[in-house]
Amino acid sequence: MPVHFIDFNSDFIPEQETVLTVDNRGFRYGDGLFETMRWMDGDIRFLPHHVARLQEGMRMLQLENAAAFDEQFIRSRATALISRNGLENQHVRIRLQVYRKGGGLYSPQQNKAGYVMSVSKLDPDEVKHRKIGLIVDVYTEFRKPYSELSKLKSGNALVYVMAGLYRTKRGLDDVLILNQEGFLCESLTSNVFVWYGKKLYTPAISEGCIDGVMRKMAIEVALDNGLEVIEAQISPDILNEADEIFHTNAIHGVQWVMGYKQKRYFNRISRMLQEKLALVNC
Repeated sequence: MPVHFIDFNSDFIPEQETVLTVDNRGFRYGDGLFETMRWMDGDIRFLPHHVARLQEGMRMLQLENAAAFDEQFIRSRATALISRNGLENQHVRIRLQVYRKGGGLYSPQQNKAGYVMSVSKLDPDEVKHRKIGLIVDVYTEFRKPYSELSKLKSGNALVYVMAGLYRTKRGLDDVLILNQEGFLCESLTSNVFVWYGKKLYTPAISEGCIDGVMRKMAIEVALDNGLEVIEAQISPDILNEADEIFHTNAIHGVQWVMGYKQKRYFNRISRMLQEKLALVNC
């Protein structure tokens, strides 16, 4: 089988080789951030927004030299890695993991940043817009606590792991995660939007959800097309009354939810947004 490579701090290394030690802070403490990006038509979709979010997160975590992880650096490293793996003409998932170098216990010994970049070809089902909507449920065993750190895509993912186990065990397409107060936060992999009373609702960032790139783009496109968008605290009870539910993330774009328990939803707004977002050149 052909060797698949990763980019470890600007060195191409076969992915099966060991690159992290037991002292790595990303492994020990989840001390770092990541971005999941989509490569299509020879570039990374919405790269400026990914860069802005990553750099803001690095500054919040006091990681040095966040400005070095700019558009030129990420695009050039991704382009080289995709070429090295023979994926130039494919739709590709890019994962960039940034971590704090050095040792120390909870108190770091330094604040320099290291990174690992990996790429993988997207499955055909991930490339095309789903014709069949998602079947979802609400995950209630553990809730997501919120603070200013909640919006970051960090290495601390236990709530998502447990929700993922719930999803798999019950054969669902996705699950909705609640925040510590019991309000809607996000889904396992996406931000959540609710079309209700001819208005588009989404949990506010202050409710603990990830500050998603596709969330931001969906809000912009919705406003540009005359929809009223409300970022708010949302009770999960709205799922029983909503006309439409959809999820957004950087890989799949907009995914409509077909059903929650016995409730079934339309997909007019989600379909319109998906079509409009496909035309955005960014």
